[in-house]
This record gives sequence, C-alpha cells and structure tokens, in this order.
Amino acid sequence: MRIRATVAAASGALVLSALAVPAAYADGTGKPYPLNASFSNVKVNKGKPIVAGITGALTVPVSYTLTHGADVDITAEDFFTDVELYYGASYADSDSGLFGDDWAHCTAASATVANCVQSIVIHPARDLFSESAGKWKAFAYAEALNGQDPGSDDFDATKVGRAEKDLIAGPSLLRAAKLSVDATPEPVVKGRTITVTGKLTRANWNGANYTGYANQPVQLQFRKNGSSTYTVVKTVRTSTRGDLKTTVKATADGFFRYVFAGTATTGAGSAAPDFIDVK
Repeated sequence: MRIRATVAAASGALVLSALAVPAAYADGTGKPYPLNASFSNVKVNKGKPIVAGITGALTVPVSYTLTHGADVDITAEDFFTDVELYYGASYADSDSGLFGDDWAHCTAASATVANCVQSIVIHPARDLFSESAGKWKAFAYAEALNGQDPGSDDFDATKVGRAEKDLIAGPSLLRAAKLSVDATPEPVVKGRTITVTGKLTRANWNGANYTGYANQPVQLQFRKNGSSTYTVVKTVRTSTRGDLKTTVKATADGFFRYVFAGTATTGAGSAAPDFIDVK
C-alpha cells in the first residue's frame, strides 16, 4: 500500500509522497545515502497532451527507464520507484500534484537496466484546478529501504538508499473545449444571408461545469454537400461569454462548423456540423 502525505497549497491540494518527505528523516535519524540509480526516457501519456473534461476518470500511462547498479535489488519487496506529476517551479514548490495508486512495475532488460510502467488515474472534478492548466513537470525517485522500517524505533535512515530526478519535462494538462454551431434560416434562398451562431466553452475544474471562453479566435468552416473537404470561410472571435456570431452568403447546400485550435491551457475543439439547405 502506498502511504501519502497531503499538504495544503494556495490554489489547491499538493500531494507529496511520504517517501519524498519522510518524517523519520526529519527526526534526526540521518539522511539516505545516494542510491546508484538514474531515470531516463520518461514518457507521460505517450507524449501527448492530457485533455480533461469535468466528469469521469482518465487513466494516464507513464513509462521510463531505470538504470541502476548491479548491487541494487529492484525485485526486493521494500524497493520502490515512482514518477509523479506536478504543476509549479519545482517538486518542492509545486502548487498541485498527481500520482498513481500503485508503485511502478519494472521489468529487467539487463542486470542494470529496467523498463518501468505505471498509470495515474485522474478524476477532474476532484483532482484538478483550473489555475493549474498548462505545462506540467515530472519527478522521479527510487528508494531501497534495505530492511529498514520507517515506523520502528530503531529505524536508521543512513541505511536507506534514495535517488531522485526533478524538473523532468511533463505533459500539457489541458481543459477540454466544447463548440456548438447553428446556421439559420434553413432552408434559405441562394444569395441570401445566413447567420451562423455558436458558443465556445471549456471545462471549469473548480466548479465542475463548462464556462464561456472569451476573446478567442475560432474558424468558421464550410463543406459543400458531397465533398469531404472543409474550407475556411472566416475567423470569428468569441464574445466575453464565449458566444460566436457572423453572417455569410448562401451559395450551396452544405455543412458549417466552428473549429477551435486550442491554447496553452485549453484543448482543441470542433462543433458537430450543421447542414444548410440552399434553394
């Protein structure tokens, strides 16, 4: 079972591994010796952004390579390794963090190299805060207790080995976007004006709802009936409430849609196309 310590933070909850900040070390029992281990090829969500809505759960895969000395027994019951995600300048100064329910599982590729995998399950409504959308970092560590029990009176931290690596490039954790579109009137006479309305919203992790995304460029695209290709008609900016509204001339039967490219904090989105019948 993983033991965790929770520390309050200004913009949410910062969750740190109990092994990362063990109370026993602070009690004057010494510090762990440097474990002969290093981390490389850390990949979160297969290198893709994590786009989260407000409901359900996302399972994020994590993989990395653990290189260690031949004297480090990674199969020992009291050997642990893990990668955690955080938002902030460094792991110690992070504003929020995410971790898996289980330690990483490592498979030996040689006597000194292991391939490690784990997963982090994210519940947006419980785990995320809108202020921490954007680029995250990763923190990797390994610890060999070597038979030491942190809860016992004779615990000797100097017999524990520990390796850490901070400031690892992590994933972009983005708020999911939603788009709507409605072209009216329908049917419409060729050459007449069509009004195309819509709305751009994005996940609000603080309130577990979707709110309007203000002053964002959104493309209005059109696909002629019978074609598989959309063309850009114009770019429209959302209002302060995320609303979209523009006019175009009716030329042919087809489908209109709004498309949002995304930002550093919000994922891309596309509206379900709306058919317009031109007479």
